[in-house]
Amino acid sequence: MIFAEMKYSEDYWDFHDELVAYLKENFHEIQQGHQCDSWIWITDGNEKVAVDTFTSMKHQIKSAHDGALVQNVMATLLAKYPLIVYATPGLEAHEEQ
Repeated sequence: MIFAEMKYSEDYWDFHDELVAYLKENFHEIQQGHQCDSWIWITDGNEKVAVDTFTSMKHQIKSAHDGALVQNVMATLLAKYPLIVYATPGLEAHEEQ
């Protein structure tokens, strides 16, 4: 599910390193990379949050569940960056309706 989308003026490719550095200051378990898109995975126990550009030109905050980790990631991002937080999380194309 897509919970929010970040707002910034630069290209996502150029923004990736800044975003990763900020998230590493706040979360311990992070994987990230560039593969035509920007992707960052944040995990804590069984919870996983993706911050990626797979379905948008801006980073979106995604998780399979509305758990503590996705809320913490969004709160952390909101402390520094503007977000569009969706009242109802949207489904990704591969998720069932």
